[in-house]
Amino acid sequence: MELLLKGEQGLIDRDRIEQAVREIIAAIGENPTREGLVSTPVRIAEMYAEVFSGVDQDPKELLAVGFEEEKHEEMVVLKDIPFYSMCEHHFLPFHGLAHVGYIPAGRLVGISKLARVVEVLARRPQLQERLTGQIADTIMEALHARGVGVVIKAEHLCMTMRGIRKPGSQLVTSANRGIFRRYPATRAEFFSILGMADAGKG
Repeated sequence: MELLLKGEQGLIDRDRIEQAVREIIAAIGENPTREGLVSTPVRIAEMYAEVFSGVDQDPKELLAVGFEEEKHEEMVVLKDIPFYSMCEHHFLPFHGLAHVGYIPAGRLVGISKLARVVEVLARRPQLQERLTGQIADTIMEALHARGVGVVIKAEHLCMTMRGIRKPGSQLVTSANRGIFRRYPATRAEFFSILGMADAGKG
């Protein structure tokens, strides 16, 4: 929680958020002082402090401590990492599962650190496409890995509760770095572990 608290206390100006929310409530024709809404600005400010707590965090710091003595050079995959993020276009949530795989160059990290990288990067105004690449780049650069693969499947409320209103639709994005990109067999192994077909093979 220490890193999250740092984010919450860093760039988040709760008073300013509260003032802005009161203006929004008034702008939609509601009364910001009525019983059901009077505490809403405070609640939203607290929520934003949590869901945007990754804005001023460096996720590479999470990967600074590893296991140098372990000379493992086979693929490591962490599947089904749940995450919640906020689409920067409408400030509505998107959520789903992230799958992360990497081939170490002799250096491992605890698997919980991989999940925390996903969490920190998701707790920003985001695009799913950008989030996918940021996770891959962070792991690749921090671990000097031989290769990294990331797949994200998510449902976007900006598409399911407004606009075309297609609940159940999922966006799938992937990012491949190093030998995951260069060698189809490595990429195919990753997708096979995930139970997915590799659309890029061949």
